[in-house]
Amino acid sequence: MSKVYLFDWGDTLMVDFPDQVGKMCDWESIQAVNGALETLAILSKHHQIYVATNAADSTETDIKLAFDRVGLSPFISGYFCKANLGIGKGDPDFFHRIIDTLNVDPKSVVMIGDSYDKDIEPAVIAGIEAIWFNPMGKVVKKGREEKEVRQLLELCT
Repeated sequence: MSKVYLFDWGDTLMVDFPDQVGKMCDWESIQAVNGALETLAILSKHHQIYVATNAADSTETDIKLAFDRVGLSPFISGYFCKANLGIGKGDPDFFHRIIDTLNVDPKSVVMIGDSYDKDIEPAVIAGIEAIWFNPMGKVVKKGREEKEVRQLLELCT
């Protein structure tokens, strides 16, 4: 069955350098997370890929520019952010709006992100599958047991 994958942006697909400020597309140096290019190339052959980000100061165009710079944009069908949805990602309604916009069954949607609180919990509350990208093996107190990966390429197995 074909799925719709929603990927977080910062520290999931692209490195969010803490010393950088402003829009990522304007940063002097940007970098894809290890395995991001290979993972998106594989998944996009059979599934739709979207970015679902909480970035407050970047528009859809700004986000795409950053993805263009690291070569990830050819695998991405679209970008969802506060600027085009009118709501931040920490709210389950963020995911409801994406589901409505794409006109898909929530059971076909998978959210992948590095923040348990902003990516995983609200996605699960919205009724979609969530996979926690947890490369550092962080431990959080969670009410349920979601799937967890340490490397993005694990999503392809």
